[in-house]
Amino acid sequence: MIILLDNYDSFTWNLWHFLQELGSEVKIVKNDELSVDNIISMKPNGLVISPGPGIPENAGVTIELIKKVKSLFPIFGVCLGHQAINNAFGGKLLRLSPPIHGKLSKVEHNQQGVFKNINDKEFEVTRYHSLAADPKFLPKELFITASSKDGVIMGLMHKKFKIYGVQFHPESVLSLNGYRIISSFLSECGYKILEENQFKFLEQKLVGHIK
Repeated sequence: MIILLDNYDSFTWNLWHFLQELGSEVKIVKNDELSVDNIISMKPNGLVISPGPGIPENAGVTIELIKKVKSLFPIFGVCLGHQAINNAFGGKLLRLSPPIHGKLSKVEHNQQGVFKNINDKEFEVTRYHSLAADPKFLPKELFITASSKDGVIMGLMHKKFKIYGVQFHPESVLSLNGYRIISSFLSECGYKILEENQFKFLEQKLVGHIK
């Protein structure tokens, strides 16, 4: 089972659909619904942290949970979840000017972590954020796995534990490779990664939804 920590964001349901389509059982837990110990007692295979408004420090148990479970099971953070991973290990955020809301950007990656099954070294993603991890205060435990063309950190990964974050929204219909990114995370949680024809089917179905 995957715990999907809901930071009160509509994109949580997009993530839920992606996780379900990729074969995982998903339990949505709001960030102020259960204690960290309650969540640990559920013995999930992995944790996905949703996007959300505001800053990570105001997102319920999010940061405390990351600190407590970092060695227990894999973690994947999206947008605010990505920022929470950065801050949980001592990083800081910077404010973008202007903010990026609903815009497409090209991202370059190193084919590590959740990008390991993406052959394209560069692809387009959807961004909705006004804050980003500050590279000047990057925690020593983390390293950058992806960046935008203008140098904003788009992906982070822990050097020791199975912890991954992406600043963009892989669950957006306009982001490329979203299923591949999330499936790569699920493979770290013990789920079987999809075959190429299965990825193509899901991707074509997703594109069909917006035609």
